[in-house]
Amino acid sequence: MGGRILETWLSLIFAIGFMLIHFFSKSMKFIKDTPRSRFLSIAGGIAVSYVFIHLLPDLNKHQEILSEAVKSGIFETLENHAYIIALLGLTAFYGLERMVKNSKKQQDEETNLGVFWIHIASFFLYNALIGYLLIREEYKSNWGMFFYFLALAVHFVTNDHSLRKDHKEIYDRYGRWLLTVAILLGWVVGVYTQLEEVYVSLLTAFLAGGIILNVLKEELPEERKSSFISFFLGMVGYSLLLLLI
Repeated sequence: MGGRILETWLSLIFAIGFMLIHFFSKSMKFIKDTPRSRFLSIAGGIAVSYVFIHLLPDLNKHQEILSEAVKSGIFETLENHAYIIALLGLTAFYGLERMVKNSKKQQDEETNLGVFWIHIASFFLYNALIGYLLIREEYKSNWGMFFYFLALAVHFVTNDHSLRKDHKEIYDRYGRWLLTVAILLGWVVGVYTQLEEVYVSLLTAFLAGGIILNVLKEELPEERKSSFISFFLGMVGYSLLLLLI
């Protein structure tokens, strides 16, 4: 019981940490887009490492849960349910990014506003899921929760930077507040509600796909002039920490 109470308080501290990142990210003047800030490249390396060292291997466990839950119906022939859901997550966020880029080309204020709300709604759910998993994910130790926080904290800085660049003032006026609330909402839902394992598996797989897309879309474009060395150091350093713990 005592251990569970400690985990709850620790998860609350980390949830508040996530919220503060959204609140103060616009004050991080050292972050530049072109040439890309080394911090953002390090953050990208850490997030990619988290996905490949922790989230994707964890999908094996979620795959087993989904396989047990889906033994009949239209999904019976799908052997890799968790990986398909991850692919859908990646595809969904890629579609959102293309929609944002196309709306900016149209220079239509009403269209841009509608796209903004769709984009923020998707990231609201994304953040709420991260807040929920913060308290409901099964960590091997409190260090596991800390590394979850570390990876997604730097990922949030990158997401904030990208959303602010796409939507400018309206993001600071509305978007960052909604994303801040989403984390707390997800955490509160996790405190009072425990979803069945099959739903947690689906959500975790979808989140993995979303994180992969959101990281790679920030690092790959040539015009960003990303630092491969910084990306590599972030990836290797975080991977070593995960493997050591």
